[in-house]
Amino acid sequence: MDIGRIPCPYPAYKPSGVPWLGDMPVHWGLARLKGHAANVVDLARSKDDDHIYLALENVEGWTGRYQPAGEDITFDSQVKRFMVGDVLFGKLRPYLAKVTCPKRGGVCVGEFLVLRPYSGTVLASYLEQFLRSKPTIDAIDTSTFGAKMPRADWQFIGDMTIPLPSLPEQRAIVRYLDHVDRRIRRYVAAKRKLIALLEEEKQAVVNQAVTRGLDPNVRLKPSGVDWLGDVPAHWEVTRLRNLGDALIGLTYDPQDLVDEGDGALVLRASNILNGQLVYGDNVYVSSSIPSKLITREGDILICSRSGSRALIGKNARIDSDSAGTTFGAFMTVFRGPNNDYLHQVFNSKFFEYQSAAFFTSTINQLTLGILYDMKVPLPPREERRSILQHIEDKATPIDKAITRTRRQIELVNEYRTRLIADVVTGKLDVREAAAQLPEEVEAEPMDGNGVILDYTDGGIFGEATPTEGETAIESEVRL
Repeated sequence: MDIGRIPCPYPAYKPSGVPWLGDMPVHWGLARLKGHAANVVDLARSKDDDHIYLALENVEGWTGRYQPAGEDITFDSQVKRFMVGDVLFGKLRPYLAKVTCPKRGGVCVGEFLVLRPYSGTVLASYLEQFLRSKPTIDAIDTSTFGAKMPRADWQFIGDMTIPLPSLPEQRAIVRYLDHVDRRIRRYVAAKRKLIALLEEEKQAVVNQAVTRGLDPNVRLKPSGVDWLGDVPAHWEVTRLRNLGDALIGLTYDPQDLVDEGDGALVLRASNILNGQLVYGDNVYVSSSIPSKLITREGDILICSRSGSRALIGKNARIDSDSAGTTFGAFMTVFRGPNNDYLHQVFNSKFFEYQSAAFFTSTINQLTLGILYDMKVPLPPREERRSILQHIEDKATPIDKAITRTRRQIELVNEYRTRLIADVVTGKLDVREAAAQLPEEVEAEPMDGNGVILDYTDGGIFGEATPTEGETAIESEVRL
């Protein structure tokens, strides 16, 4: 991945007097943000036909890429108007890094600050990069307040002292960072495509094993299930209701929320990523939890309701670390003696093939009745063990390659985050590097909304985010 000339530190520095900023180039100035940008509050209850609408979930953190909501939008509360050249800053703590400078005017939710730079003092594109840099986000994060929905306010952000290079140097900084960002996104897109191919290879192994077994010459019989086709003649085809119990998760109220250590962890869709349990977005509640809703090792946690179709059926095994927690109302746990095998079935194309049963025009929901009525192929016990071993042998090197590739993506994104921080705080001088950059021959792919598209077929954000379509309560919890 060629990013051009490597920048070096500036020749001379001076103390900035700002602890989180440290030393700064001797020729840079310092100013309060509110002296160079206004916090615009222009309220509206609708948007014009040629405008876009942005909510927090429409903006990707740390990159500034955005995907406007659909055209058929109704507003329950007032929204803010913004213009081309404004910088939107997500002021709620989990979304502070959602900073973008839209290429079209529109309206946004009130959780965005709409910052309008004053002409001739600071470039919107530079302000966007500075506000999204990690040192800036970390400094703003320390100011957030509120128990349930911590947020930053304009008074603190406006009073922040920011470094101000000259306008030509701001342009050089933006030009260099844009150049690096394009190359990183192309690199990441190529790695995502590799991951998709590896996942297809793994799923082909799983699909073949759990629907046809390991003997290519085995005698087959009709399964009676459209998606399944023929199965080995000695296999049983049975409904899930005969293989275990399905349980809908806990319903809770915002007042039940507590800090970590004061209540039970509630597993939600956001705690499942790539078939594994993750714990970066946790919710804890202090309330009475029925014993059957306490997770047990070996349970299969399934996303059963969501605004995003891509999330229905997403699942993970409960391990020893997650046993003893509970799970939210949009989740289902399947509990039974054959879960080691059923977990592989669930991670074949099992849910995808049967998606018509739970996708409708108004709601995406895998009900208990639908789940119980689903039919699965079930080999004899010893054959199940052989199939599981076969899948492990074939999938392990694939999983290692996927993990290695994901780590490469993480590292290059970490590099981008650090580079932006070093450049906008003056730790690296990019003026000469920016001057030597070639003109871009290929224009960035862009849609009609002024959205710079990703270099993949999966949309600008790649995989669906795990928080789409949560309940009002769960959405409020996240905020």
